[in-house]
Amino acid sequence: MPEERSPQLAATLHRWWREEAARSGSWRTLQSLIRLLWRFVRESTPAQRRQRYGDMDYDWDFRVDTTAATVGWRERLLGMFHSPYQPTDPALFHEMLASLPIDFREFTFIDVGSGKGRALLLAANYPFRRILGVELLPALHRIAQENIRKFKSDSQRCFDIEAICQDARAFTFPPEATVLYLFNPLPEAGLVEMLRNLEASLRQHPRSVFVLYHNPLLEPVIDKSGLFKKLAATHQYSVFAA
Repeated sequence: MPEERSPQLAATLHRWWREEAARSGSWRTLQSLIRLLWRFVRESTPAQRRQRYGDMDYDWDFRVDTTAATVGWRERLLGMFHSPYQPTDPALFHEMLASLPIDFREFTFIDVGSGKGRALLLAANYPFRRILGVELLPALHRIAQENIRKFKSDSQRCFDIEAICQDARAFTFPPEATVLYLFNPLPEAGLVEMLRNLEASLRQHPRSVFVLYHNPLLEPVIDKSGLFKKLAATHQYSVFAA
């Protein structure tokens, strides 16, 4: 699959404004934009960047680059309008996987908004049929590909790992039993569109799908779909089944 070009900042901002204004009105959207840009400036200070290096333990252990500290300013700004990059905490990831009542050998793991690929590498500790990551930003996607190439672990049980560079809104879900991992990867309009595609795929190819929603800020969007039943929830994540 050919790699997509990196989204343009102006086009990204225009799309974000159009979707937010349709939902909240122009005045509230302007206020949201000011808050978003101020947060970007605040998080760009040297002190905040040093703080982001706190997620490096996993990288040291496996000689990979999944930290948020080395994400460039352009990708961080684009992420403000899509979803800011943040690597998954390994302990929490394993807790989420432990909540699933499944035989992993029968399921494909899909991470929407896979970034540098940490969740893909964590999922490799489980005997999934295969592992697939979907990432919008080419710069993060290239790092994920390099991480997959370099990754070595004595506990690795799945070796079929693939990362693709694509807008998740246009992603075609494979007709396989799936564990879908979401670390709040999309704004509301994007999540609605992605779920609509998943629902169409499920109607065409009925199968088991479990959703692990980490940092579930937009959980009502999943609830409204009517397709998913909540199996478990904490203040950090929710688990759904179709």
